Amino acid sequence: MKQLIVAICCLFTSAVFAQAKFSPIDKSPMDMCYYPDAYPVLKIQDKTTETPVARVIYSRPQKNSRVIFSELVEYGKVWRLGANEATEIEFFKPVKIGSTKVKKGRYTLYCIPDTNKWTIIINKETDTWGAFKYNQSKDLLRYDVPVQRQADITEAFSMVFEKSLTGANLQIAWDDVKVALPIVF
Repeated sequence: MKQLIVAICCLFTSAVFAQAKFSPIDKSPMDMCYYPDAYPVLKIQDKTTETPVARVIYSRPQKNSRVIFSELVEYGKVWRLGANEATEIEFFKPVKIGSTKVKKGRYTLYCIPDTNKWTIIINKETDTWGAFKYNQSKDLLRYDVPVQRQADITEAFSMVFEKSLTGANLQIAWDDVKVALPIVF
């Protein structure tokens, strides 16, 4: 009798797993960056004594010979800073951006790109796709950063934290454009 029950359970489990379908690999894979850089690896190697300050989770669209700024990403319109889900930033302790104090927590990161500056937006709404349901009334802050032109093309949209004298800069690059969001902590 026990063998019959085990056989039925195995058949049922096989049928359930046979129905599971995995998503194909996305054209814009999700990535993550920390400050300090590589924090999880440093933590398991016992090479860090500090706690993380920030983490960004974002998708990385590719240039693929396209005109990025002004065509794919329109000037003057809210952009999710990547692809797919809206980019999220998490602060593990309070920080300051410009004159705004930002509490520990998870936020959505958007921007309004233009030729000479980007307006970086930190918004309280999380777990959203793109900027389709962006709600300005939930903005925590808006901060303008100058556009820097790069000689080398960044093929995949990229973000990385870089240590600064007052904390870190979140470097954001794609195509021939780069901006830096200063974060004080």
